Amino acid sequence: MELLDLVVPVREGAVNQQLRYALRSWEANLLHRRVWIIGYRPPWLGGVGFISTRQTGRTKYANTTLAMRQACTNPEISDPFLYANDDLFVMEPLDAMPVLHRGPVSRVEAYYASRASGQYLRGMRETRDLLVQHGHEDPLSYELHVPLPVSKAGMLHALDTGRHLDVIHKRTAYGNLSQIGGVRIADVKVLHRGPRFDRSTPFLSTMPDSFTNGEVGRLIRTSFPKASSYETTRRS
Repeated sequence: MELLDLVVPVREGAVNQQLRYALRSWEANLLHRRVWIIGYRPPWLGGVGFISTRQTGRTKYANTTLAMRQACTNPEISDPFLYANDDLFVMEPLDAMPVLHRGPVSRVEAYYASRASGQYLRGMRETRDLLVQHGHEDPLSYELHVPLPVSKAGMLHALDTGRHLDVIHKRTAYGNLSQIGGVRIADVKVLHRGPRFDRSTPFLSTMPDSFTNGEVGRLIRTSFPKASSYETTRRS
């Protein structure tokens, strides 16, 4: 089995404890070849591929789109690769990362529309409309907080197709235009500090507050107490 690289866009910031524990979880439970950090490398982090980028985009979405393009055009990064974020945790051993989706965009949109507005929701709607224009009448959402297997050519095609959008939902555009299919799951992001969250899933994701102060963060830190080989400063 060919191992894939893990590609992680990282924003500027000196500590990033979520990334520290995400790396511990990936080293323990997700087989991979190499980790690539794109954007900013915290001072405690070593043993990874690194591509520095100037994070000058008007939004975080523009910065992550730049990071994605960097990954897709770098010949040293595996093709395909696993696209992840610094707050994604794999809690059980996996031989390979499955393709997962969140169900129809229409249902995800209704969920967000009942709770919030803003750039993210607008980007969801504009990405949905783009996909409908390209023949995907009821597109699936791939905006899950889990790693996503990505082919370089397919993702570049998705980014080029949606290059006029301020906030393109990259995962969703790629997943539908490349027709990657997959298995439906509920999103695993834990927003709150309390003890009620799904512990049966092999995946978890956190917010900074739920990681630092919540029960989910305590579970993750307890599950991965030992430093990974990516930590040059072995501090928990």
